Amino acid sequence: MQGTQEMYLLIMQGESETLEFKKTIAHAARIARTIVSFANARGGQILVGVQDNGTITGVDPEEEMHTLNLAVNSFCDPPVQVFYQEVEMDEGTVLKVIIPESTTKPHLAKVKEDDWRSYIRVKDESVQTNLVEGTLPSPEPATETLEEIVDHQQERILELLKRFRRLTLKDFMQLGSLPKPQLQRLLGIMVLQGRIRLYDKEKEPYYTLF
Repeated sequence: MQGTQEMYLLIMQGESETLEFKKTIAHAARIARTIVSFANARGGQILVGVQDNGTITGVDPEEEMHTLNLAVNSFCDPPVQVFYQEVEMDEGTVLKVIIPESTTKPHLAKVKEDDWRSYIRVKDESVQTNLVEGTLPSPEPATETLEEIVDHQQERILELLKRFRRLTLKDFMQLGSLPKPQLQRLLGIMVLQGRIRLYDKEKEPYYTLF
């Protein structure tokens, strides 16, 4: 019963920015979005065999790990590293899926054929970012890495948001000189870093300072 008490305490915390409950893993594509959102943010844990209200139902760990391995290797790009821990509870076995914060982010999740999207964790939800629109991003030229783009342009982005408070992608394009694909990638990276916030549920998505 090692880890039982710790598991009860963890479940009592409820779902959060770093914790997700799943009764079972039914779809590799759907859980890939959650996995990617944790890897792109501060990392997190998925407790499989626990309902949303915290009720422990238990699972067959081998079946769940099969679907999870499919998710991380076939529906995440690049693949996300995860760790598993089986915890025997009185109510059944809970599979703890540990997703560290990635050192190779951003990661994309496959939504459908040729449609890969980026997600981050916001409160207790996996939220889509505006990193890409529908396809995998093209590789950057060898002379300019993503890190170099961010280092060179992020201060300008922050200055504009300090001045105007909220800006859409179209606004940024009118105020700056970056081409649309490069600007989308830069904004996506900054969202993943927690430097700026994306509100993508509006009619026209916009950005603000975090």
